[in-house]
Amino acid sequence: MRIVIIALVICLATCAKLRSQSPQKLQAELQKSNYGRALLHLVELHSMAGGAVSELVDAIEELVNDLEEGLEFLDFNFQRRTNEHNALLVQLNQQIQQAQIDVSRSEDVIENLLIPRKEQLEVRIENLEEYQAQNRQKVDEENLTREQEHEAYEAQVAELNDATAAVDDALALLSTLNNPSLAQVKKFQNSLKKIEQSIKPRSKMAPFLKALITLASNQNFSDQGVLSQIVNVLNEFRNAIVDSINDYSLQEVQDQENFEARIVQLDAEFAEFQKQINALNVDLTATLEKIDQVTAFRDQRRLDQATYEQQLQLENDLYADEVQIYNDTKNEFQREQAISEQALSLVRSVDFTNIQV
Repeated sequence: MRIVIIALVICLATCAKLRSQSPQKLQAELQKSNYGRALLHLVELHSMAGGAVSELVDAIEELVNDLEEGLEFLDFNFQRRTNEHNALLVQLNQQIQQAQIDVSRSEDVIENLLIPRKEQLEVRIENLEEYQAQNRQKVDEENLTREQEHEAYEAQVAELNDATAAVDDALALLSTLNNPSLAQVKKFQNSLKKIEQSIKPRSKMAPFLKALITLASNQNFSDQGVLSQIVNVLNEFRNAIVDSINDYSLQEVQDQENFEARIVQLDAEFAEFQKQINALNVDLTATLEKIDQVTAFRDQRRLDQATYEQQLQLENDLYADEVQIYNDTKNEFQREQAISEQALSLVRSVDFTNIQV
């Protein structure tokens, strides 16, 4: 029924534009379309029934009211959709802005805080490891020096022990000399040479040996006075050797104590370096984990930003389509409303008694 009425309205609107034309020409114009012929048929039926076209007027008025309500409903729904669209735009723009802020802050934290912190920790660890290497090098040097000192001590003591044995041999030989033969004198002189060979030139015992050799050279060993002097010198020389051995032994003990104390000190320094390295490694591990966390957060916020921007673009495109549909629909409503109002005015004012189909 409404389709027929709309068709009639369109035809009546056309008639309204042709009101200045003759009835014959108006009728011929309406005969050109199905809607026009339907209108003429309804008008003919009304004319045969006589009276005002009340039912037609009521139908057109109802159509006008429906069009007004439809237009109001269309505007209401579009305004609600516009409000939703604007609210969604505000929300998406805020989310995009917040994502941008999060990305910027994350990059700032990574570049200006975490990366410098990581590099600083790595440099400190590298320095401490270098200190440890130097520390171990000092330990090796101390061990080598101690080993060389100990070897020198043992060699010196061995020489002094050999000298002591040679002196003891010489004293034993002198105790048997009584009108010594040439062979005995020669043997004694060989013992002196053996003692001389065992003593370094710069040794503090060298003067004793020199005095002994001088005294023994070209002496008559039958003279008991000479023998007594040689024995005295040899005993002094032997005492000097023993004193030297004792001095070297005491120095060896002191050197070993100093060495052990130095090793303890170096080991303590190494342990302290390691303690600091362990603490820094804990801090470095935490920093690296924080870098990974912030990086993952930054990357996620970048994805979020891209998602929000896609949603924003999609919403704008969808809303643009809906605006076009709204405008087209509204224009159609307004066109139908204008036609209906013109038709209503025409129906109320035109006499259809002479119209036949």
